[in-house]
Order: sequence, then structure tokens, then C-alpha cells
Amino acid sequence: MLLRRLAAAAIAVVALAGVQVAGATPAQAAPRVLYYDARQAQEFISVVNQGAQIWNSRATNVRLEPVTAGRTPNIRIYADNGWPRAQTTSLGNGRVWMGRQAVDQGYYPPRIAAHELGHILGLPDRRTGLCADLMSGSSAPVSCTNSYPNARELASVEANFRSSAAVAPQSYVWQPAPAGAAG
Repeated sequence: MLLRRLAAAAIAVVALAGVQVAGATPAQAAPRVLYYDARQAQEFISVVNQGAQIWNSRATNVRLEPVTAGRTPNIRIYADNGWPRAQTTSLGNGRVWMGRQAVDQGYYPPRIAAHELGHILGLPDRRTGLCADLMSGSSAPVSCTNSYPNARELASVEANFRSSAAVAPQSYVWQPAPAGAAG
């Protein structure tokens, strides 16, 4: 009888130790949630939601969510007749304008939304002209429909939100392609 109790106690200790060992594995930190308000984005609301989902499908350290009642948005998104642009106030905070001028010239709206949100996530413009580079913006051909960040861009956003990098306020404007450029 004593042997059975000792065996049961030993099994319980081993089981408990196993749970503790499993529990000692470092947990992945929850992503930082940024709330965006697209109510003033007019006809671009669904495109802005698509741009947010593009980032959410790739990034694990940050998540973009529509603002809910009682919360202050980190990001405010507007529509106007100018060029698309973003103005950051700090990492994950700022304003985006979905400018109709780029859309009127044929640029792909989901790419514009994902690109401008990329600025809010700490990415600068990279005028490489490559469609594979989301942050190449309008330097890529008008025919470019790639709305997803490449591996380098994604790694930079992940690093920014893993460490809560400091990002100075900045303004970014989607520039029209130079005359004679491939489109």
C-alpha cells in the first residue's frame, strides 16, 4: 500500500514537473494593436480595410484593427483629391490620405493603402521601381498590383514592433511617375 502511494506521488511529481517545464517555455508576446479610423476615407474604406488585412496576414508583432467605440485611434485615414500620403507622429501613429489623383492615374488602390499604412508602421519610401517592393510606391509601374510587403519590408516592421523602435515624425507623399517613365 505504501509502495502504491509512493509510486502515485512520484508520478504526480513527474507530471507536475512536466507541466512546469512546458510552462517555462517563453511565451510569444502579444502583438501591439493599432486602431485605425477609416470613417473619413469615403469610397476607400473597404480598400483601407484590405490594406490592414494585408499587413495582418503577414506581421505577427503588430495588428491593425478598426477603432471601436470609446477608443482613440492611432491612425486616422482620410480621402481627398491630392496624392496619397502619410504623416507619422510616432511609430504606429499618424494620418493617411487616400488621394484620388493616384487612383485616377491608374495606381492600384489596395497597393496604395498597404503602402501608406507601411509608413505608419515605420517604413520609408524606397523608390526602387520594382513592383515586388511595396514601399517603391509610385516608382513601380502603374500596372503593378502587388500589395504585399516583401521579406525585407516585413522584417523591418517586425523588428520595429518587437523593440518599439523610436520613429521621428515624418511626412511621405506618393509622387507621380516622371514624364516618360514606364507605366
